[in-house]
Amino acid sequence: MDSVPEEWQQRIDAVWQDQALSDTERITRIDDLAAELGAEHAVALFERAGARDGAGEEREAEPLYRAALDAGLDPDRRTRAIIQLASTIRNLGRVDESLALLAEEYERTRGQAMADEAAAFYALALVSSGDATRAASIALTALAPHLNRCTRSLTGYAAEMLDPPPA
Repeated sequence: MDSVPEEWQQRIDAVWQDQALSDTERITRIDDLAAELGAEHAVALFERAGARDGAGEEREAEPLYRAALDAGLDPDRRTRAIIQLASTIRNLGRVDESLALLAEEYERTRGQAMADEAAAFYALALVSSGDATRAASIALTALAPHLNRCTRSLTGYAAEMLDPPPA
């Protein structure tokens, strides 16, 4: 698993936060920073993929995400890369492949830091596949723990959407 110097990560974060940059400028700056780590560095590949993805260049982003995953990312970046890759391939029209990736990540991340993100993108892919009821159930289940009240009720209703009581 490739790690990165904190100073390097701060510079990457600054590029992402700079709203004045055009997509082309952002890609160029991230590519320059990624080059400091080397062409095969997992985090460099991941950042390069994200820059292209954010610019709407999904076809260029996909192989970079796959290479980053193959190179070995830390658990947080791995989850982010899978979610971003799945979203990218959903946008490229491969909804079934996206669903497979997100269903696995949704199950794997339950109770972990990126669980809500996995649930949100899984719900989006489910809507794209035509399964809006399951998407709503997953989204509501992810939302329920963040409510001040009614968590138990909302969780129950979300489950009932998938398995309604007999009429």
